[in-house]
Amino acid sequence: MTSLKNGKSSGENGAENPIAWRIAQMQERVRSAKEQDLYLYLQPAEEVDGAHVVINGRRMLQFASYAYLDLLGHPKIQAAAHAAMEEFGTGTHGVRVLAGTTKLHVELERTIAQFKQAEEAMALSSGYVANLGTIAALLGRNDVVISDKLNHASIVDGCLLARAKFVRFEHNDMEALERALGDAPKRAGKLVVVDAVFSMDGDVINLPDVIRLCRKYNAMLMVDEAHSLGVLGETGHGILQHFGIEDQDSIDIKMGTLSKTIPAIGGYIAGKSDLITYLKHSTRAFVFSAALPPPVAAAAKASFEVIEAEPERVRTLRSNVNYFINGLQERGFNTLKSETPIVPIIAGDDERAWMMAKLSQDQDIFVLPIVSPAVPVGTSRIRANVTAGHNLKEIEHAMNVFEQAGKAVGVLPS
Repeated sequence: MTSLKNGKSSGENGAENPIAWRIAQMQERVRSAKEQDLYLYLQPAEEVDGAHVVINGRRMLQFASYAYLDLLGHPKIQAAAHAAMEEFGTGTHGVRVLAGTTKLHVELERTIAQFKQAEEAMALSSGYVANLGTIAALLGRNDVVISDKLNHASIVDGCLLARAKFVRFEHNDMEALERALGDAPKRAGKLVVVDAVFSMDGDVINLPDVIRLCRKYNAMLMVDEAHSLGVLGETGHGILQHFGIEDQDSIDIKMGTLSKTIPAIGGYIAGKSDLITYLKHSTRAFVFSAALPPPVAAAAKASFEVIEAEPERVRTLRSNVNYFINGLQERGFNTLKSETPIVPIIAGDDERAWMMAKLSQDQDIFVLPIVSPAVPVGTSRIRANVTAGHNLKEIEHAMNVFEQAGKAVGVLPS
């Protein structure tokens, strides 16, 4: 978006009310973007139909959703949600440790544990609070938490909330990770936290080396599989399957979401029974948050069952990802090191990213720009998400639209 006008940027240092100044700054940025018809966020969908979405009466190809396996609207999942609502209603009127646990929550956690080959699991109200609450519950002031620099904001916030020593290492740099582990006090509790698939770049963590280093330095390992569940591995079981690692205990804390591949809402933690028992009684985000609505819990459980029963969805996704990335690269786009459905189309500066997204939406391809400071200056991009719900004709059409937009704004030679 454009910068502030009329010298307001000096208010950060001189304004009497810095809070009011920050609110005014955001208001100005949003207003300016709307005036230029470049405010593309928070557009309400009127209809969602597989790989299509209707916005402002226009039917558009959806390339901004996390519906990696195209499970939204699946008959089995819909039926499970309806049955749960008939039996339990729309909510629980309670937190899990008091009145909020139903048999559906227990069944969901058992299903997650089985899917992730863990002893037990716990379901929380969102992926954000799963990371935030778990990291904060595990660490104390004398501990050290070590995080990849491109980890999700929920991980960063959990590290800050924990009040442990917070160390960040260069993205996917194993030498930097080893230095951080080597510098940590030997008697300190050490936790390494990494994304499996990085949400802005679409690349995959070097898990085998991360495991090796955690074992060498006696550190616990937590892996966020928000974008790898249903995506990585031959049958979508995640990053351990992707690398062919049979030792399921090589990841101590398995985190994931119920709102990306899984068409529901929530987050989960899976691991050893003693870990889950501890977290269920110590994680404030679990203890003090209302339980997932029963229809949501039932839908999430059914989704895992569908992934197991329909592995062809994972194969279709993998084929579409390869076709999409190869096609974009052949057209001259920089897609970084993505090998997943999250495909960054690098535009460079913020303005080009905004204009590419706007031109694409004008051609009924729904994508959104990711600009600084969410990504480093000079790497602003369209983040395009391909799914199993797209067919090759639709992917080809989208790539042609992106190519036209890229040429129009100077990302590609015209």
